[in-house]
Formats: sequence, C-alpha cells, structure tokens
Amino acid sequence: MQTISVKAFGTTAPEADLAPLSINRRAVQPNDVEIEILYCGVCHSDLHTARNDWGGSIYPAVPGHEIVGKITAVGSAVSKFKVGDLAGVGCIVDSCKTCSSCQQDLEQYCLNGFTGTYNGQDLQLGGQTFGGYSEKVVVKEDFVLAVPTNLDLAAVAPLLCAGITTWSPLKHWNVKEGSKVAVIGLGGLGHMAIKLAKGLGADVTLFSRTPDKTEDAKALGADHVVISTDEAQMKAVRGQFDVIIDTVPYVHDVNPYVATLNINGTLVLVGYLGGLEPILNTVPMILGRKSVAGSVIGGIAETQEMLDFCGEKGIVSEIEIIKMQEINEAYERMLKSDVRYRFVIDMASLKNS
Repeated sequence: MQTISVKAFGTTAPEADLAPLSINRRAVQPNDVEIEILYCGVCHSDLHTARNDWGGSIYPAVPGHEIVGKITAVGSAVSKFKVGDLAGVGCIVDSCKTCSSCQQDLEQYCLNGFTGTYNGQDLQLGGQTFGGYSEKVVVKEDFVLAVPTNLDLAAVAPLLCAGITTWSPLKHWNVKEGSKVAVIGLGGLGHMAIKLAKGLGADVTLFSRTPDKTEDAKALGADHVVISTDEAQMKAVRGQFDVIIDTVPYVHDVNPYVATLNINGTLVLVGYLGGLEPILNTVPMILGRKSVAGSVIGGIAETQEMLDFCGEKGIVSEIEIIKMQEINEAYERMLKSDVRYRFVIDMASLKNS
C-alpha cells in the first residue's frame, strides 16, 4: 500500500523524552478520510503508554487520541464528509463491525478487540497505529466524527476521550432532568462529568477530599460540594444519589460512596483499573439493590451524539493550550495534577520541530 511520511512527536523507549520523528500514514483509500490535525488533547493514557506503565507499549510510540482538525482529502466512496469539513477522531479507528457489540454501536466493547488510535494493531499497514501527536491522520469514514462549528475547536478535543468517557455512563444509566448525580474527583474526567450531567438537567454534587475545589466546582455547574473526609457531611447524603461517576485514577475505598447511593443507585468506575482496596462490602448493595459498575469511552454513534449535544448546549472542556515542544513538561505537570483541567496541543507548533 502506498504511504506518505508525516512529522510526528513520540518516544522510542519508556525512559526517553518525546521528540520529533517521522511516521508513515497510508495514502487515502476509497473509504478513508484524511485530516490535517489542528489540535490534540493530552490524556493520562498518553503518558501511561509513552512510559509503558500498563505494559504492552510498542515503540516508537506516538500518543494522542483526542484529535480535531480539518479534512484535506476523502476517498471515492466517502459520503458523509467533504474536503474542508471540521472532523474529530477519538480513541477508536477500527473494529470488526460484525460482532454483537459492534452491531449495537458499542465498538468500544468489540468482542474481537477494537483498534486503538495509537498502540493498536494497524490492520491496513501492519505494525502499530500512531496517534494524534502528528501532522495528519488517515481514518476510515465510519470512525470519523463531525465537529460542531460553533464550538472552540481546541476545547472540543478533550471531549473525544474525557467527554465521552463520562457521557456514556450518564446516558446508559439514564441521567435526565431531576436525576441526582455525584462526581468523585475534579480533574480532566470529573470536570466534564459535572458539565455534562448539569447539561442533562441533573442535580449535581462533587465529592472532594478538601474544600479548596468548591469554587471551581460551582463555577462548572455543581449544585453542591460534599467533603468526603467529613463524616458528618457523608452521613448527611446517605441514600441520595441515582448515579455516582467515580473518576479517581488510583486504588481507593469506594465503600463510603456506595452508602450514598439510593435504592437502585449505581456507582460507575471510569478512572481506575485494578483491584479494589479495601474490599468491596456487599451488604449495602444487597440490602439496597445498589450496584458498582464500570464503563469505558463510548461507541462512534454515542460519541457523535455527545458532540451534537455539546454543540447545542455550548459545552466544551476547560483547557490550557501548549506547544508540541512542551509535551514532556506537560506530562510532569499532569503527574502533579497541575492543569485546569486538560492540556491541548496546538499542532501548528509541530511544523517548527
């Protein structure tokens, strides 16, 4: 297959900084869309993959799965997009399209494994996929998203991971006008959970360990803030919430939060992968028909639904724009939670690398 060489930023080893390199993209095929990348969000998954924190990273690694740009070419069979359209690419660039999950527009749960935007198996060229820290990307039309033209493009980028990661459970657990929703943690995921839940008409509470995020939470749309280290405040909200979105990315005790669910309530883990410590106490779950569940990103149709909703409501992420050359510093700041609330790379800066 014919390829083109494009500029990118990536790393060749877990301990190496990200630096300029060249990667190959396939030439546009009949069902493909080529996108000039204007902005790319920075996700914790990017850092974990670059540093092989989860194991399985393939090098050279080019992260980035919150991609927004402009279409520069379309294949002969493409019908939904044209040159000049604004477009986005999230975490998925391919799936089998035939399994029961894919048939339900749940590509994120593809039974044969979806193809990640980076560090996935490139089914077209072989080798691994390369992400959005690059000049352009070529993606099948079915995995390209239409971006609302009324929104700040840079601030749209994190919607394609942080946004859909929180939108999917809110929709699946039927959050609507009058629902009582709580969010644990105010970061890249948490701030989007608050905005989207509020946009859906819910009464929204932030659980925070300290009161220093109260003002920010209220500005984002939270109706209430509960300090989770305050036993009296936690006791006062027992049995209240229909849905809790837990965005904490490390092992933590979920039992105090389960107690705040109402009958039929569900706590959804979206930030942490691994075993729970201390062990989950099933007593309140059994006696109150409460659930602890998990959720990951969303399918293409659901992501488009989220983008359209954000366009209607004027919802975008809170961002800090950086240059591509500042990515290593940004990673270190992410580890210290020193960002409000998401870094986005202005990819025009890549031209100078």
